Amino acid sequence: MNKELKLKIKGMTCKHCQASVEKALNGIDGITAKVDLQAGEAHLVLTRDIEQSELATVVADAGYEVTEIIG
Repeated sequence: MNKELKLKIKGMTCKHCQASVEKALNGIDGITAKVDLQAGEAHLVLTRDIEQSELATVVADAGYEVTEIIG
């Protein structure tokens, strides 16, 4: 199973922000994440089912806000 999601993320302003969000999301087993700072988005490939609330919590714990989950 490979599922793709896009997260719209508020609050990222620099490469450090991008790296923090990418590290937090990639720390979840079953996720490969790439953050696009310019677009304010994270592109995810999931290899297992993961609750959307878990994704939002991990991003919030890193100091940012998920405003939308697409996919």
